[in-house]
Order: sequence, then structure tokens, then C-alpha cells
Amino acid sequence: MRGLFATAELAPFVKVGGLGDAASGLVKALRRQDIEVEVVLPDYGWLPLEQTDEQSLDVPDWAGPARVRRGSLNGFGNVSLVVTPTMARPHPYNDAEGRGWPGNDTRFFSFSAAVAALARADAPDVLHLNDWHTGAALGFLSEPPPTVLTIHNLAYQGAADGAWLDLIAYQAQAYEWYGGANPLTGSIALADRVVTVSPTFAAEALRPATGFGAHDALAARGDDFSGILNGIDTEVWNPAADPYLPVQYDVANAGRKREIGRHLSGELGWEPSTEPIIGVVTRLTDQKGVDLALEAAEALPDLGARMVLLGSGDKDLTDEATQTAGRLADRFAFVEGYDEGMSHRIFGAADLYLMPSRFEPAGLTQMQAMRYGAIPVVTDVGGLHDTVTDADADGELGNGFVAETPSSDAVADALERAVRAWRWTKRRGEIRRRGMSHDWSWDGPATRYRELYKEITSAR
Repeated sequence: MRGLFATAELAPFVKVGGLGDAASGLVKALRRQDIEVEVVLPDYGWLPLEQTDEQSLDVPDWAGPARVRRGSLNGFGNVSLVVTPTMARPHPYNDAEGRGWPGNDTRFFSFSAAVAALARADAPDVLHLNDWHTGAALGFLSEPPPTVLTIHNLAYQGAADGAWLDLIAYQAQAYEWYGGANPLTGSIALADRVVTVSPTFAAEALRPATGFGAHDALAARGDDFSGILNGIDTEVWNPAADPYLPVQYDVANAGRKREIGRHLSGELGWEPSTEPIIGVVTRLTDQKGVDLALEAAEALPDLGARMVLLGSGDKDLTDEATQTAGRLADRFAFVEGYDEGMSHRIFGAADLYLMPSRFEPAGLTQMQAMRYGAIPVVTDVGGLHDTVTDADADGELGNGFVAETPSSDAVADALERAVRAWRWTKRRGEIRRRGMSHDWSWDGPATRYRELYKEITSAR
């Protein structure tokens, strides 16, 4: 079986949020299951492609000229990069101030038209689209191949001016959205199957309060809409062979985390301590509950704990994190930006991992944290609900601590309970062991996607 897999991100080469990690991990797992996957993503102008061939693409005049460069990305394998006149940028979506690039609609409608051109030139058995950046592709195909759409973040839909409806060649009415054009809801209507990245978020997405305006469009798909929980790339996220860690370890000798904690404390300018380290690796957005994490940081002296936050995003949250680090320099550290090595060392050093999201379609970092023996403290939403069981509520299966609501009081209570459990050595080891021993890999989710591919190809 041959699949054409279209995505705007591919970790570690292009990584803004969970889409990059999910795309990379799923493609690797599908290839291990003998599915021939051609990955197509935009050429942002800085990807280290070892080029092998190039060809022109038949796209509308407004989208071109367009071409595809095929080659290999080091450590990943073959990919296809789409070159269009407006695509190259130093960041996939935003300028240095965090604002979306002017013309993002043109950039990604052009990319979608190029994906459609690839599908016409050499029809795949399955076309797999990811998020709004690829959603318009079905509007440029008169006879689309069997198609799966995966929604990684429903909050971002790519809504654009209604003038785009005149440029969409086929079934433009599917893309009409309150007078404008919406590439995500159009692809929701036209794809053979629509998948989001956890069962609980699939249920949440059907509710008006949590469906971001797309709940009716998703409900209209009935059983053709479902949730498949993401995995993580357990080759990349493996504490027993992680080149970013000063010392490697596994579930049998997880006590070595203390050595990594000492190393990280030195990096951050902290004095040596036996207090637990709380890690946070996230985009600085309202969705991720970063304000709740910063509120929790104010209680660090009373908790007897330290916290390190790594991330970038909203300027107000960045400024608040910087100010908090200034006030609580011996207990709170803020590392702005994204540093792959630092993220691995935070997971390696962290005793607890805080993720107070207001909504979370799947979440990957809570799984990465558990893989590294950090006990997660999360809110009861989306994929966090599907991966973390409260150890106080279920003593036999508990692998973390859950705040019932994304509120200051609930997060503070869950964090306090987690610190208390951590101080009990035996209990800490039991909870940690459950998280480290679980299979968080992409193998199971990839099998479900493979079954889905077979279903839609057989139905045709």
C-alpha cells in the first residue's frame, strides 16, 4: 500500500507544536509496518535536504510556479518538499513578534494545490491530510483518492476570505463557512474518514463549548469521525540511549535521574538541592495553561520544590515568566525558546511534570515525561484524560495526578498531592515505574491507521 502523507511540520526538522512530533512518529511506524509513505511538506527554505530529483507541478496560476524536490532528510529518510513563490520563511507560520505571516492563506492554499497535483500525477492508494494547512487539497481534486484527515488542533482552522471559494476548483460549497472559506471544515466534509488524536478529545469536539465552532460539522460525519490516541517516538525519547543526557538510565535504575538533576541545576545556576524538580516544556499559550503554571510557581517555597519552564510564544506570558524567574531565581528558571537538548535534559531531571492545559487534543509531553520517569500532574482534558490516571483515585493503576478542572485551586491541589507522594520513596517508585513501563510507542496507533487505510480503500 502506498500513502501520500501531507503535513506542515515534521520533527525535528520543522517543529512548532505536537503536529511535527506526531507526523514524524506516525510515518516511521507506518513504514515499519510495510506501508510505503511519501511525506510531502512545504519547503520553508532551510531544510537540509539531500536532493535527488526535482519536477514541476501542475497547479493554478495563482499558486505557481510550483515544483517538488525529492530527497532525503538525515535520520528520517525520503521526503518531498513543495516549493511555491510565497512559501519560504524563517518560521513556518509567524514573524519574530509571534504574528502570523501576511499571506498565510495563499501559502497554504498553494501548498494544498501542490499536494493535489502530486496526487493527480501519481495516484496514491491513500491520501493522508493533517490539519488545516493541507485541508484545501480535496478542493483541487475532481476524483480524490481515499482520504484520511487527522485533526491535531481543532482551534486552528485556517479560516480565510470568501474570495478563495472562487479559486477552489471542486466542491467549493463544502469550504464555505459563514461567508468565508474554511479549509479545515471543508476537508472534514469531504474526507472519507476524519480522525482526531485521542478518544476523549473526539467526544469533546462534538460539544458546542469545546468544539471550536466545528462541532456540527464533525457530528455530521457520524461514525466516520473517531479518535486515535497519539504515541511518541520511543527511539527519540529513550532515556536508556539519549545522547542529550549526561547519564543514561532505564526503569531498573531510575535513581540516576538525581545525577541529571544536579547537572541541570548547574546549567540553570541553582545551588545543589535534594528538593524535587518540576519540569514544564510547552508553547506559551493560554491553551497550555501557562498562567496556571506561573501561579503554581508562587507556591514553590511552601512546596519545597523547584520548577524549570522551557518554551516560547505569547509575549505577555513570556514577560510574566521572565519576571517570575527574577523574583524566584533560586526556585524558578525560565529558558525562552525551544532547545531540543534542553527539553530532553528537563525530562531526564524532572521528578514531576506539570501540564495544566485548558484543552489538549492528545498531548505528547506527558507521555515523554512518563517515559523518562517524571510523574505527570495534568488537567482532566482530552488526551491527558486518556493517558494519566490519578494515583490517589486508583492506587493500582495510578501513574500521575489529575486536577479535575483547569483552575488555580485544582492545579495547586494536584501539585501538592504529587509532591507529597514524591516524598514517599516507595510510592514514588511505584508511580514512576507504571509510567516508564507502559508502551507509549506509535506501533499501536499506526496499526489502527493501517486498518483505517484498508477500510477506505476496500470501500472504494
